[in-house]
Amino acid sequence: MIRFFNSLSGRAENFRPLQPGKVGLYTCGPTVYDYAHIGNFRSYVFEDLLKRFLVISDFQVRHVMNITDVDDKTIQGARERGVSLEEFTRPYIDGFFQDIRKLNILPADVYPRATEHIPEMVRLVRRLLDKGFAYQKDGSIYFSIAKFPSYGRLSRVDLAGLQPGRRGDSDEYAKDSVHDFALWKKAKEGEPSWTTELGDGRPGWHIECSAMSSAYLGETFDIHCGGVDNIFPHHENEIAQSEAASGKPFVRTWLHCHHLIRDGEKMSKSKGNQLTLRDLSDRGVDPLDLRFLLLGTHYRKTLNFTFEGLDQSCSARRRLQDFFYELGHMSLPPGETLPAREAADEGRRKFLDGLGDDLNISTALTAVFELVRRTNQLAEAGTLRAGDAENILSLVRDLDGVLGVLDLRDEDILPERLRAMIEERETARREKDFRLADRLRDALLREGVHLEDTKDGVRWKVRKNVPSR
Repeated sequence: MIRFFNSLSGRAENFRPLQPGKVGLYTCGPTVYDYAHIGNFRSYVFEDLLKRFLVISDFQVRHVMNITDVDDKTIQGARERGVSLEEFTRPYIDGFFQDIRKLNILPADVYPRATEHIPEMVRLVRRLLDKGFAYQKDGSIYFSIAKFPSYGRLSRVDLAGLQPGRRGDSDEYAKDSVHDFALWKKAKEGEPSWTTELGDGRPGWHIECSAMSSAYLGETFDIHCGGVDNIFPHHENEIAQSEAASGKPFVRTWLHCHHLIRDGEKMSKSKGNQLTLRDLSDRGVDPLDLRFLLLGTHYRKTLNFTFEGLDQSCSARRRLQDFFYELGHMSLPPGETLPAREAADEGRRKFLDGLGDDLNISTALTAVFELVRRTNQLAEAGTLRAGDAENILSLVRDLDGVLGVLDLRDEDILPERLRAMIEERETARREKDFRLADRLRDALLREGVHLEDTKDGVRWKVRKNVPSR
């Protein structure tokens, strides 16, 4: 049985989707006013782990991730840059997709953009007006908190100081502030707007996700994810407007990822301590090492990013990468053994049981490294067989189908230029021209090709270099 901690109920619950074998998953995507930073990617990697785990657990997952390309921040950025909203957001959207590919994050089924779903938002606002949950004021339309008695049950926000009719036009507001929020904002000079039956204007931030999630997953769906900073006001407002409009429960299970901080401090532009994947790439960091770091701490715990911690993640991931390579290149006698089969079966069971317990990544990774240890013991004892190696390699591929941290491409496939350099070095060694052989070895190392001279000849591994920082 799979159990998740549901932020709505405040407790771990058995997971039962609306439709057996199918999961509707909505995850809050980027607001494209800048390049996403590694704190954002902590949430995206957690959501990817969740999705991959559901898939290996035989669920058919329909994943929707929105792209917020119109809100206060994107409008301000476009205005300051003196360009259109589309021109301003395009490079950040492109950059987001480049980054998730590098981090081996599986693509969503749909990436709806807010600017492409204005009609759905207008219809939702109209329903709220017709049902009396919304009202017009000075050309804008607001949701009335007082009309929705269960407001605050996700965030546990204090409603004692609620002042009916107090309105907020900003998309985001202070954590302890509670007031009516804008569904539709009257057109202002210098801002993008749409001509609709509601008047000329643009949507508020919160209405966007409600309209797009229901368009692709229905009025009630299984899982909604995001960072803890989205709980209030964004997710609280999503619940209010969605359930007021439909009269149905909005989301069955809410999962929220905790903050990533850097060296013990919150990341922020004002402190100058934000890091993007581009910043780390400039330092020579392999994106898969970052991915391993981001998923290595349970999603409901704060993750403190340090470069020392990144180095440790790099070493741990490299151990797994080397294990996979070495096991695939061992010369072993044919056959299979019971101890190896038991180690594989136990590794799979503990891995899946761990993730089934609210994505307990610590238990899952312990199972993986225990499998590595037991396999190495069998190999050192001379009892490992070729069939054992094939079975364990297949299992590692399956487990990495959830973790997504290994490069499992065929490392024996090298560009012809690099193969020629390896052959030239072998010739130099045979002819005892060790100076040339060393130069070629160093040149290959700079290309990420690590050579290993064995009694059976030269072997190589393709790795990214890890430069000093």
